[in-house]
Parts: sequence; C-alpha cells; structure tokens
Amino acid sequence: MSNQGQQVLVSLRKMVAEGELNPGERLAEIPISKRLGVSRTPVRLAFRILEQEGLLQKLAGRGYVVREITEKEIRDGIDVRGTLEGLAARLVAEKGLTREVRKALEECLSAGDDIFEKGVLLEEDIDLFHNLNIRFHSIVLSACDNAALNSAIARNDHLPFASINSLAVDIGNLKGEFKRLQMAHFQHHVIFDAMDARHGTRAESVMREHANAAFQYFDLFSKHKGKSNNIKMLRAAE
Repeated sequence: MSNQGQQVLVSLRKMVAEGELNPGERLAEIPISKRLGVSRTPVRLAFRILEQEGLLQKLAGRGYVVREITEKEIRDGIDVRGTLEGLAARLVAEKGLTREVRKALEECLSAGDDIFEKGVLLEEDIDLFHNLNIRFHSIVLSACDNAALNSAIARNDHLPFASINSLAVDIGNLKGEFKRLQMAHFQHHVIFDAMDARHGTRAESVMREHANAAFQYFDLFSKHKGKSNNIKMLRAAE
C-alpha cells in the first residue's frame, strides 16, 4: 500500500473509532475522497480493508455503512488474540529457539531498549516501537510453525481492533504512554526469556497478559471521544 493509501486507511479508522463517522452512516468514495483531499483509488482500497476488519459493512447497492461496534465485540477479539498468541509462545518454547529466531528476537529487544533508555518518549518513538512490536509478534507466530493457529489469528484480525497491527496512543500524555509501552517492552523480554528457557507455561501466561494490555487502548476511545487531536492511530503498512 502506498503512503497515501496508508494515511487514508489510518484516517478513516480513526474517524470510525472516535465517532466522527457515526454507526449507520453511509459512506461513498467521492464524498470521502473530497473530504480527505485524495483520489478515489486509496479510498476504495481503504473501504475494502475496513470491511475486512469489521468496521464497515458493504451495502447491497453501492457504498458502505459504518458498523455499530460494541465494547464486548472488541474485548472478545482481543481476548481470543491473547489466547492464540499465548499458545504460539508456548509452542515456540517447547520446540526451543533456533539460532535464527533467537537472533531476530534479540535484535527487536535491543532496538526497544534503545527507545526507552532515554527515559522519555518522543512521538516518533511511538512509530518505532509499533513496528518493533509487530516484528516481535510476527517472529513468534512464524516460529511456532502451526498453520492452523496462524490461520485462526488471521481470521480473528478481521474483528475490530483485534489485530496486533492496530494501536491507539494518547499523544497528549506521552509520559503515561512511556510507562505503558515500556511495560509492554518489558513483557517482550520476559516472554523471550521464558521461550529461551523452554518454560512453555510461563511464556503462554505472559503473552496472554501482554495481549490483554490492548484493553487499555480501547479505554482511550471512551476517555477521548470527540477529542481527535489526543489519539494517534497506527497500523503497519499492508
């Protein structure tokens, strides 16, 4: 996806999450493209992706409608993700880390250490950590070598905000976000240590706890509803 397409996708997801686009509101390519100042092509692609994620529903004729998304729906998706990723971490621990997997995970952890050793969080650090977080989880999922598990996670990623790629950050409270993201990074270290020591149960439980931290991001939407300048939505490039 192009940079412009990525920006359109993030903007629309943020507008849905914050209620700027209301449940039941009909969306069409031309009005949205004019609203965002882009061509219809990235809007069309973004609509398709948001439909897959469960944020939009395609109408029988032309266009889409914003889906009503409940707190339970979001929490259920995150809970399932934690269960599946916990299983992946346990499988990796039981198999043992290969040299290549250990090296890749250590590189993620080292890059994360560099972010937090400054003691402050800059806005550009959020994007760096977001990408490192995705990389860490992707390595674990690949290393578990279980096609059925990865297929289940891919299906679950289509639920609203259930994907590890989706992240909301309160840029109006970077001090608080520093603590939140630093804890997530610390959990990466604990998960790695458990897998490296082949402690499957420990790796599974910490990974589940780590995934459930995403519930805090859902709470941001309730806290800052209508205050779009406070929330930054991120997602990895497709």
